[in-house]
Amino acid sequence: MATYTPKNILITGAAGFIASHVCNRLIRNYPDYKIVVLDKLDYCSNLKNLLPSKSSPNFKFVKGDVGSADLVNFLLITESIDTIMHFAAQTHVDNSFGNSFEFTKNNIYGTHVLLEACKVTGQIRRFIHVSTDEVYGETDEDAVVGNHEASQLLPTNPYSATKAGAEMLVMAYGRSYGLPVITTRGNNVYGPNQFPEKLIPKFILLAMQGKHLPIHGDGSNVRSYLYCEDVAEAFEVILHKGEVGHVYNIGTKKERRVIDVAKDICNLFSRDPDTSIKFVDNRPFNDQRYFLDDQKLNNLGWSEHTTWQEGLRKTMEWYTQNPDWWGDVSGALLPHPRMLMMPGGRHFDGSEEKDASYVSNNSNQTRMVIPVSKGSSSGSPRKPSLKFLIYGRTGWIGGLLGKLCEKQGISYEYGKGRLEDRSSLLSDIQNVRPTHVFNAAGVTGRPNVDWCESHKTETIRTNVTGTLTLADLCREHNLLMMNFATGCIFEYNAGHPEGSGIGFTEEDKPNFTGSYYSKTKAMVEELLKEYDNVCTLRVRMPISSDLNNPRNFITKISRYNKVVNIPNSMTILDELLPISIEMAKRNLRGIWNFTNPGVVSHNEILEMYKNYINPDFTWVNFDLEEQAKVIVAPRSNNELDASKLKNEFSELLPIKESLIKYVFEPNKRT
Repeated sequence: MATYTPKNILITGAAGFIASHVCNRLIRNYPDYKIVVLDKLDYCSNLKNLLPSKSSPNFKFVKGDVGSADLVNFLLITESIDTIMHFAAQTHVDNSFGNSFEFTKNNIYGTHVLLEACKVTGQIRRFIHVSTDEVYGETDEDAVVGNHEASQLLPTNPYSATKAGAEMLVMAYGRSYGLPVITTRGNNVYGPNQFPEKLIPKFILLAMQGKHLPIHGDGSNVRSYLYCEDVAEAFEVILHKGEVGHVYNIGTKKERRVIDVAKDICNLFSRDPDTSIKFVDNRPFNDQRYFLDDQKLNNLGWSEHTTWQEGLRKTMEWYTQNPDWWGDVSGALLPHPRMLMMPGGRHFDGSEEKDASYVSNNSNQTRMVIPVSKGSSSGSPRKPSLKFLIYGRTGWIGGLLGKLCEKQGISYEYGKGRLEDRSSLLSDIQNVRPTHVFNAAGVTGRPNVDWCESHKTETIRTNVTGTLTLADLCREHNLLMMNFATGCIFEYNAGHPEGSGIGFTEEDKPNFTGSYYSKTKAMVEELLKEYDNVCTLRVRMPISSDLNNPRNFITKISRYNKVVNIPNSMTILDELLPISIEMAKRNLRGIWNFTNPGVVSHNEILEMYKNYINPDFTWVNFDLEEQAKVIVAPRSNNELDASKLKNEFSELLPIKESLIKYVFEPNKRT
């Protein structure tokens, strides 16, 4: 199966619910992709949905309407767009019964404008059109097989009719002009950031306010619900693996009656469903059931991960933590809402719109949008502000991070909660509202890792449980976590012999289990691979210019009676900690060998120490067998391959050059 790799992606409607999760995910996972967002900021859009992405260098926001042919053509050409993910649409069925022409304008005409621009420019390699399961119409109550992608389209309301009409245009442009189109049809989606005209956020907000939960009809209607992050992953898979000309259902076999959804939400808030639920008049036509066959997408490698209970809990927690995210939504909470669907229909903090990478040249948002000149002193967008939440205040690296933030003018606060206490971490995130979280907390042992051998539960509690808890909370709040880990999870072996220059890469599996400290670090690193919001930095034998710090590797070995002499990869903090901040700004993720290129031995370091610091210094070596007699746990010795970091930061110095520049020259005694 061929894999498609885009370069410049235009996502329409990405300040809305589903598309914002897709955009944030792509920004998070693919820093090489340029993402341009086009959104007119209608009533159900919110720039705050894109906060996780706005400080990323590969992100641009454009306020405008997909119905503006001039604007769309301008963006495709000037941004060299090769991929379009078209989410922009009016989607609320209730509104479509009262304002159906607006749905035709947005959903059909807007799609037509995009398709025509693609035809004219001739540069689009993928056009992903986002449709809905409602185009299939109602599924029989007793059906055991869901609608497949070739099933007949039988829409039953103005909304689904406009989506089916848009699909016909997409199919026609694919066949007539050879446009590389892909269509998706998805079940209901729920999760954080959703405008509360939809069932689940509406019920949650009403439950929070102690009000009745209104159910259309008798509540027997059945719907399938997918959690937003699972859906964002589905679009990630379709983007890269979807075949041109094909349709993909994004669905789940797990169905729930509307009345059961209401009861589940009542239970979350410890409310009596019998007194909290109120039955109201039904819609003019309310489909009984939508049921999809999603095997085709499963064959591409996608599957649902989030259980209903977990997803509903996460959603409830988000809305209780962000009750004012949408401002005054009293009109949306009515049993039969009729929102005014006008561009800019919701009110936004003026600072949000100033953060946009483009501004309009007049008040008519359907006209041309022009880039702000970088040299212009007036009207230029302000630099996105950063705020770091740092754990490990009393630790060496955590303390240095705070000083670096002060030096760079970055707002920061130290976390007050303990890593293993989820509620205290949640309180930190709510109070600080950071853009990034740095975890420099952990148990290494005092005075060294031997302490961990006799304090195993304490080591697990912080290094494993605590780190995972923080990563999980950060993921729930769409936060990148910079995690300072260790490279002391490898040891030289036949494939990576000492002195060979063959280092362990980020993909290699840890092979050192000599110390309990290293075991816990290897364990948590493996588990963190499931979290796509974590950047793991493998630090080794850290060194800084502060030669009085007892945690400094140079300080340690200069005070030992005897030292081994083995070449190792090491981390010069004076050079690499500023790089960790830059990595956060770039939203880099995954595992990184966070060391200077190359290796240096104990004797080579002590020779430099003698030459630069103390000409009278002497030392004595001993071998590993002798060392084993005076330590409890074996020590890790290895070389890490730092080429990935070097490729990202070409200015990174080899270990010996960095030692001289950042450590020994500043401390040189004459």
